[in-house]
Amino acid sequence: MAKVAFIGLGVMGYPMAGHIKARGGHDVTVYNRTSEKAEKWVAEHGGAHAPTPAAAAKGCDFVFACVGNDDDIRQVTLGPDGAFSAMKDGAIFIDNTTASAEIARELDAVARERGFASLDAPVSGGQAGAENGALTVMVGGDQAVFDKARPVIDCYAKMVGLMGPAGSGQLTKMVNQICIAGLVQGLSEGIHFAKTAGLDVAAVIDVISKGAAQSWQMENRWKTMLDGKFDYGFAVDWMRKDLSICLSEARNNGARLPVAALVDQFYAEVQAMGGKRWDTSSLIARLENAEKG
Repeated sequence: MAKVAFIGLGVMGYPMAGHIKARGGHDVTVYNRTSEKAEKWVAEHGGAHAPTPAAAAKGCDFVFACVGNDDDIRQVTLGPDGAFSAMKDGAIFIDNTTASAEIARELDAVARERGFASLDAPVSGGQAGAENGALTVMVGGDQAVFDKARPVIDCYAKMVGLMGPAGSGQLTKMVNQICIAGLVQGLSEGIHFAKTAGLDVAAVIDVISKGAAQSWQMENRWKTMLDGKFDYGFAVDWMRKDLSICLSEARNNGARLPVAALVDQFYAEVQAMGGKRWDTSSLIARLENAEKG
């Protein structure tokens, strides 16, 4: 049993921390900006909650964080009462936030200077994956550090991979989001075309999902897309945040992302339609809305 801190109890972090406690049997202390959420977690799972990230991290072997963006992760690590001010020698910080490769490298450098280690470990699988303990985790960092942290990460994961040095986990998550953006737009156009052509969409999906067009998005989202229901996953606001990170990195490394840039603008149109909190499959709503107009 390890002593673990978990910082950030949003829709992802709340169940992830729960799995570390329940599956791993670890001694878990949580911190959340809204203390009521931390109190609720403790009432449900046991463990303890702390008033600051530093207080949560003090004496811990592993400190996890899952917050919103670069600014948030910098605040809970390097800000006043940040976790890095209290982490002990040899401890490991694991950042499950989807953020930039730049912040991952910054935190890695600071951790090394202070005698502990850092891994960037963004996740994929959405709220359902977090609740089921079946996330995919893409990790950047040193092999020896990864090997020590892997058993704890496994508590909430179905797939964990070390992708390279610091920042590589975040870069891999960018690849993941780039691929999803293109897939969802393609599926939206396919379903929209099938409807417009007068085809039985269910029959079409039943056939093509057994061939080269098959994808997780097709298997899990076609029906809700057809029904115009968009309350089943990753929000448009979050996707635009992630695509912004992808496009910024591409400008730095010279990669060309014409489809990702276009889909990002399509998501901006969905936001303007009132779909900020709709899930990413709501791209089809933009096509349906244009048709009505």
